[in-house]
Amino acid sequence: MAEITPALVAKLREMTGAGLMACKQALTEANGNLDLAVDILRKKGIATAGVKGERAAKEGIILQHILPGSRIGVLVEVNCETDFVARNETFRAFCEDIARKLANDPKADLEADRVAQVAKIGENIKISRTQRLEVQGNGMVAAYIHTGGKIGVLVEVGAGKESTVTSEDFKQLVRDITLQIAAAHPHVVTRDQIDPAVLAKEREIATEQVKNKPPQAIAKIVEGKLEKFYQGHCLMDQAFVKRAEDNTEVSVKDHIARVGKKLGDEITIRRFIRFQVGEAQA
Repeated sequence: MAEITPALVAKLREMTGAGLMACKQALTEANGNLDLAVDILRKKGIATAGVKGERAAKEGIILQHILPGSRIGVLVEVNCETDFVARNETFRAFCEDIARKLANDPKADLEADRVAQVAKIGENIKISRTQRLEVQGNGMVAAYIHTGGKIGVLVEVGAGKESTVTSEDFKQLVRDITLQIAAAHPHVVTRDQIDPAVLAKEREIATEQVKNKPPQAIAKIVEGKLEKFYQGHCLMDQAFVKRAEDNTEVSVKDHIARVGKKLGDEITIRRFIRFQVGEAQA
């Protein structure tokens, strides 16, 4: 039997928001396995999905750099030891330079720059991850860094016609989509991109939560729960961050379709990247 330490219980509470005793009981039942304990709590309906990536493991900031023409962009996470350094202008200038160099050359050797910055700042610095998007066909790459640099987004939006990309309506849509991804934290663009194993687990958990309901009602309730999961997990199914002109709520999919109809073109969200400080080490 694994030892259920106070630190382990505290970690599960942080991941799920469940109560102290519920966490302790779940960990005991799971023999100390955190992921299994999360599933146990979710099946009991007393925890949300335990997204470990939301637990900040290190300080640092997210940076972006888009090359002229908006066809190539990078998103970079640079970690340091303290929030004091993360807010330091010298450190931020170093990070911006790193992002610029990686946008121009994804194979750039940045070790000498990192070592020099460590000597200057007096803290360990790590370029923990970077991703790069390059437009294929008609479209553009855009980025958004949330205030404080703790969350960053990079997205590629495609269009059927070259003229669409230069229109202000298209550019505004792309800006809005970056804000949507930062605020609503989708994991995939569309439903068909969900890992079948993830979907199977969600179905299992939803079924367990309503197992005492009448058999004829279970299937309908489970599908309703899965629909809510899609609306949180999939970008196109989410409620759009801005209301329509008539003040009604629309989905991201519907809003994109409206803009596309206005421009006489088909607009597609091809892919996106969302970084949050510390999630890669969580």
